[in-house]
Amino acid sequence: MPRLCSITITKNNARDIGACLDSLAFCDERVVVDSGSDDDTVAIARAKGALVTFHPWEGFGPQKNFAKSLTQSDWILWLDADEEVTPELAQEIRRAIATDAADGYEMSRMSEFCGRPMRHSGWHPDWVMRLFRRSKGQWTPGMGHDHVILDGKKARIGGLILHYPVRRIDESLVKMNRYSSIGAQALVDRDRKVWFVTGILRGLGAFLRTYVLRAGFLDGPEGFLLAVANAEGVYYRFMKAWLLAHGRK
Repeated sequence: MPRLCSITITKNNARDIGACLDSLAFCDERVVVDSGSDDDTVAIARAKGALVTFHPWEGFGPQKNFAKSLTQSDWILWLDADEEVTPELAQEIRRAIATDAADGYEMSRMSEFCGRPMRHSGWHPDWVMRLFRRSKGQWTPGMGHDHVILDGKKARIGGLILHYPVRRIDESLVKMNRYSSIGAQALVDRDRKVWFVTGILRGLGAFLRTYVLRAGFLDGPEGFLLAVANAEGVYYRFMKAWLLAHGRK
């Protein structure tokens, strides 16, 4: 039977990492790469039996590629700390690597926002590449959001990843501030031309796309909150980039 290793990168994920690793108990190995948690993340992960290693933050892709270098397992499954694999998906994953029909597999993710599963708003169906043959995949470099580069055949499997990115509205603000800063720096690094009005127009567009075009209004009050949060994230990403380009922070 091919060996399977899960990969998770962490920083201050004490609330979520235990449940995440419990859902990955079917894996042969579980690797956690931490970038400097000052809560109980590392202790909890070690108590769950995971291999935990510190690696200074270099960006999402580099962190995961470093984690991948720590294992010789045949297959890689990556999960964020605020995600869980359902038992049905665990069975599908084991079946997929046993049948060897593809080199990488996408699976559907169901995300919650403030306690509500978001079935619209562009959040579902959310097909994500999370399982691949170790010799056939790697993550894109850079500080910003990453994706898997697969050199081989891709397929899809059933089952769900359960995602809990925002349990309270204040968490949305913290994440928005962090990711907008990372995104702004990425824009500047690519010499992307940004005007002051860009943030305003892009933010408005993000709200309309989430709430209207992607039917966020069908997700109730939480759908409106998510649309506003998306708009804020885009607005601040471009405004921060504009400030950086003009030598201000």
